[in-house]
Amino acid sequence: MSDFDKRLQKAINRGQKSRDAEGEAAGQKQASEEELRSLHSQLRLALSDHIEGCLKKLCDHFPGFEYSTVVNEDGWGARITRDDINLNRGTNRNLYSRLEMLIRPFSDTHILEVTTKGTIRNKESLNRSNYRFLSEATEQGLVEVIDTIILEFAQQYSATG
Repeated sequence: MSDFDKRLQKAINRGQKSRDAEGEAAGQKQASEEELRSLHSQLRLALSDHIEGCLKKLCDHFPGFEYSTVVNEDGWGARITRDDINLNRGTNRNLYSRLEMLIRPFSDTHILEVTTKGTIRNKESLNRSNYRFLSEATEQGLVEVIDTIILEFAQQYSATG
């Protein structure tokens, strides 16, 4: 076998090893993507259950709020709403209050996003998005974020009497 033939065979072997390594890396990336998707799904289920439980408790403390589960293209979660009528010196005005918390769908950015929109008596009180990279997200950490936001809304609402 000539020197060229040996070098040719080595080049072919290196190319095959490179192709095999790329295939393995692509397989690991796909597995990683599936793992992240699965983690997002697990966190979404746990957190949306927690949101539902907290908002139902809020309804117990503030009668008049109506609870509803939210499942749409924007995400999964819950909302509470309330309409009050303000009869002040002959004016008849509706006062709308709500709190909505959603877990956004899985995306290529590999983050878990909790969005919050709150309105108290026609005035926006909360409009937030909290992000965590899925690789760094923990259920307990996100539960604390959710609890803090709901407690903040409860304090603001009770202060408006």
